[in-house]
Amino acid sequence: MTRGVLFVNPRAGAGGPSVDELAATASEQGVDVRVLARGEDAGGLAREADAAALGVAGGDGSLGQVAAAAVERDLPFVCVPFGTRNHFARDVGLDRNDPLAALAAFGGVERRVDVGRVDGQVFLNNVVLGAYARLVHRRERHRRRRDALARMRALAVLVRHPQPLSLSVNGEPLRARVLLVANNHYDLRLLSLGARERLDEGLLHLYAAEGVLPSSWEEREGERFRLDGRWRALRAAVDGEPASLALPADLVIEPRALRVLVPPEVASG
Repeated sequence: MTRGVLFVNPRAGAGGPSVDELAATASEQGVDVRVLARGEDAGGLAREADAAALGVAGGDGSLGQVAAAAVERDLPFVCVPFGTRNHFARDVGLDRNDPLAALAAFGGVERRVDVGRVDGQVFLNNVVLGAYARLVHRRERHRRRRDALARMRALAVLVRHPQPLSLSVNGEPLRARVLLVANNHYDLRLLSLGARERLDEGLLHLYAAEGVLPSSWEEREGERFRLDGRWRALRAAVDGEPASLALPADLVIEPRALRVLVPPEVASG
């Protein structure tokens, strides 16, 4: 059994060290490296890996499959920020601009953090429905054409063509343009998510807003939310990646289910 294995998403990087630099540094620390080919199932590979710890280098969208395997196998999980947003890396205390330093987590300190599940699928950050989910789906289509203005163009379309959601949450009606269910409490700001103060609160937080550019949010908290509506499925964004969510959908929290390793200096800081 190896000390650890690091799955690298080579398409997630945005500046910083190259894939080769990352792989070389990981190998020097006794960590096996697997650079993922397009379409490869990181979760399946992680479930079969003969390693003491499972790591992934990528953005938020790359983490969930390997984290799910770590939960299932009760193995430690290492997050190396190597993408564009890296919200989970930030909230667990890592320097998002220094992925090489994050590799020290393979010999680091364990923290237990919560994970969310939406109809069984693990999410580490949040699930979004409504206007922002449509934005993510449009952005993904434009990304394949390398359109640098995709985000702002998609947002302009949403502002011009409002389509509120009419849903029920745990049986209670709710109407919103934006609906976000988060793994622990977020400091919500305009068009961005602030840092979470903790990742082991043991609660989901549901935020709903009537406007695309919300100035205020309705907030609920609980261990489980059931979303239902007149549609059979809705476009969603799970940890920033486009997804289709069948209704009714159940979102639950799994308290302290994930064993996250962080570098010693992060744990003591």
